[in-house]
Amino acid sequence: MKKPSVEKLKIKIFADGADIKAMREAAANPLIKGFTTNPTLMRAAGVGDYKAFAHEALKAIPDRPISFEVFADDFPTMDDQAREIASWGKNVYVKIPVSNTKGDFSGPLIASLSRAGVKLNVTAVMTLDQVTRVGEALSETVPAVVSVFAGRIADTGRDPVPHMQQALELLRGRPKTELLWASPRELLNIFQADEIGCHIITVTTDHLKKLSLVGKDLTDYSRETVAMFYKDAATANYVIPLAPKRAAS
Repeated sequence: MKKPSVEKLKIKIFADGADIKAMREAAANPLIKGFTTNPTLMRAAGVGDYKAFAHEALKAIPDRPISFEVFADDFPTMDDQAREIASWGKNVYVKIPVSNTKGDFSGPLIASLSRAGVKLNVTAVMTLDQVTRVGEALSETVPAVVSVFAGRIADTGRDPVPHMQQALELLRGRPKTELLWASPRELLNIFQADEIGCHIITVTTDHLKKLSLVGKDLTDYSRETVAMFYKDAATANYVIPLAPKRAAS
């Protein structure tokens, strides 16, 4: 079995979350090349003031890409929000959902913003048709990210690896556009994404903590697992009453 190595990874790891303390800690890690947030993560982190949170995050992270998402459901308001968010910093990418809640494609808005020089992170993308249409809408001269939710695709029982390979091919002729493997479900996804040449993967704090396990000796890991089970059983004072042994006849 090939031993994985974090040092050999070519893919860019972006920290995904909205807890300022965790974001600062991630910013101190040279492995982290960027950051992503979304309204759901912000709500879970207890963020009350969207703009204040964003400015605090930008103050802590002035030197790497960071994505903030619009939250309107009509395209004119999305446009206004996107231009405001873009004004917050040169390292800001504005997250635009691939459609609104009615399923209307965001293509015209994506095209307008991208051609105006707004760096976009088009999010909630799942189908290859969406990848194609988003790629066509994006400017060829302005940096952009297409976030394909590989983890959610895997949740439907589909293998995300060939899906992401095809997405890469569809974006191949757009050097300013990067493919992001979104919503990974396990650390292995980092290496799968790296192997196919995906540009970026988002990683949650829980997964970041597991990076220290990469390349760990499996024999040692097996023994540590046995020790964990033994310690937990002893701590819980578990007892299995045994039937008395029969005397030999």
